Amino acid sequence: RKPLVIFTPKSLLRHPKAVSPSSDFTHGGFSPVLSDGSNSAPDRVSRILLCSGKVYYDLIAARDARNADTTAIVRLEQFYPWPAEDIETMLFRYPSTAEVVWVQEEPRNQGAWFFVRDKLQPMLDSTRRAVLYAGRPESASPAAGSHKRHSQEVAALIDDAFTTGTIRHRRYRVVAREKTP
Repeated sequence: RKPLVIFTPKSLLRHPKAVSPSSDFTHGGFSPVLSDGSNSAPDRVSRILLCSGKVYYDLIAARDARNADTTAIVRLEQFYPWPAEDIETMLFRYPSTAEVVWVQEEPRNQGAWFFVRDKLQPMLDSTRRAVLYAGRPESASPAAGSHKRHSQEVAALIDDAFTTGTIRHRRYRVVAREKTP
């Protein structure tokens, strides 16, 4: 017997889409890369969003709201050892012209961006594509500090993830709060 240890944000504990049927626990095994489960045709995909963690559920909701059926969302469940074969198999399902974007909720200098970029870019070199980044700009703090700012940043990174072409690197302006007596 082996214990099951789960690290998850509280927001996913009761999220309606963060569930698995019991058969997933009794049959099959762990998959380091989870391909897109949507019903869209892989040959029509023009953008592949790679992500890990809870940002996946934000991306699914945004794709449904935007009717972005030409966007595939792929979850990376294991970083090390790097699942090169699984990622290559996943990339082979989609056109070689599809943009590949790494999406993370963490600031650029604090998440998995640099590790993923260094591992993924050599896999894309043969197709002359570059892995793009959609996420928060670099920051000394891992959190925005206010729920309103957090929501604005998440909305901006999701907008960047679904925008075709080069990803914009947003700079957020810090506004001082007025002191209340």
